[in-house]
Amino acid sequence: MVLSPLDDYPIHQAAQVMRHVTTSDRNFYDRYYFNCHAGTDELMLIVGLGQYPNLGVTDAFACVRHQDLHRVVRASRELGVDRLDTEIGPFRVEIIEGLKRLRVVLEPNEHGLSFDLTWEGTIPATLEPRHFVRWQERVVFDSVRLAQTGRWSGTITVGEQELAITPDRWQGTRDRSWGVRPVGEPEPPGIQAKNAGTFYWLYAPMSFGDHAILCVIQEDERGRRVLEAATRVWSDGREEEYLGRPEYRPGYAPGTRDVVEATITFSPPGGKPFDVHCTPVLPVHLMAGTGYGLEPGWKHGMYQGEGPVVQGVTYTLPKDAGRMWGMVDAVGRFEYGGLTGHGLFEYWALGPHPSFPT
Repeated sequence: MVLSPLDDYPIHQAAQVMRHVTTSDRNFYDRYYFNCHAGTDELMLIVGLGQYPNLGVTDAFACVRHQDLHRVVRASRELGVDRLDTEIGPFRVEIIEGLKRLRVVLEPNEHGLSFDLTWEGTIPATLEPRHFVRWQERVVFDSVRLAQTGRWSGTITVGEQELAITPDRWQGTRDRSWGVRPVGEPEPPGIQAKNAGTFYWLYAPMSFGDHAILCVIQEDERGRRVLEAATRVWSDGREEEYLGRPEYRPGYAPGTRDVVEATITFSPPGGKPFDVHCTPVLPVHLMAGTGYGLEPGWKHGMYQGEGPVVQGVTYTLPKDAGRMWGMVDAVGRFEYGGLTGHGLFEYWALGPHPSFPT
């Protein structure tokens, strides 16, 4: 075992040095996710940075959708012994005040995207239910996540254009998740290839100024709930822990699984049910270029060498629309009770599900 700077903090949870996690599962991960937008179709920036202790890798990506441009910068290096070191080439995440203020940086580089942004939460960071999925006897998900809505300040540069990011306009959501989920180089599939399964998913953290609603839904191929959460959190710290079972009714573009509008119904116990109408304003195909699984040579946690290795990927729409599939992270507009808010409308509908005709 080798010590690292984290071992000088009184935070140990097991008889291990802090650079080792308590499971040997290769798929253990620890990740930041952020998005930034103005509640319009002007621009959406998505940033992720992860560590994979049992693979010895750390990597990061930034993806911007701006006009007809889908641009990604990504970087990877060996993790090393210091898990406090989040610098990966031009990327880094700095914790200014835990659970409240963070700084996210992509230094100027040859790939035409950079930023220096400070995040400030507008609600307390909120822990979501544990995500546990066993498939064909293998635990494929066992993770926890915190969610938060917030505001941004700083600058984003796309090509030659620099945008001033001010908290009166620019907002977003972030999450921190850790645990087990599929990462890294592909493994021999074995029985996992049998009946590959369904991923029917909605993740919708939405902000309405003085409060936010956090909603998660995952269902299997028979429509059974794998994961659900529905919570209203107020800026002053008050939390309604349960808004009832959320019911999700998406409307798709004809002949596709592209959501053009949706309704989520919440039924608080002892309260009056209410609907939130959802409109995706600017869709971003999260999996294109970022490491979430489409490129065989670049996946989260995949060893790229000692590094840092830095790459850029640029697609132009609609020319490259054929590359855009999988999970969608859209700027979302949300309306209920005379209020209009904005946030993340993330969805994917992969495989059979009762909502689709056979």
